[in-house]
Amino acid sequence: MGLYMHRRKFIKQSCSLCVAVGAGMIAGSISGCATLPVYKTGVANNAVSVPVAIFGTTNFQLIQPKNLYYNIGLKKEADGSYTALLLKCTHADNQLMPTGNGYKCDLHGSAFNGEGKVITGPAERPLKKYKTEIQSDQIIIHLI
Repeated sequence: MGLYMHRRKFIKQSCSLCVAVGAGMIAGSISGCATLPVYKTGVANNAVSVPVAIFGTTNFQLIQPKNLYYNIGLKKEADGSYTALLLKCTHADNQLMPTGNGYKCDLHGSAFNGEGKVITGPAERPLKKYKTEIQSDQIIIHLI
């Protein structure tokens, strides 16, 4: 019976530690996400429309299209064009997180550069890139 009590105490303490560490990691992730620029928008005619003006102080914007599971990373290039990448890991279909110089999958560790090319596996295929165009003061991201 003594061994059982020690095991039980060990498991209880271990679970408490895991919960505490997990809560801290989640809180850290949430506070880190709060600093990312996020633009929420709808989808119409298989396209997303984003105002050019949101790039006044940044060259990167995280786009959250309504009713779509994955975000889009929209980057303003040096030549004034825009690159739009679906932030869906090509290995396990997990949401990717921007890292400052690319994107990372927290599920299995795949990493992609800013152009969507794989730099660390297990992913083998690049990210899906959407065609973009500028109409008036809007950046149009074509989702097909």
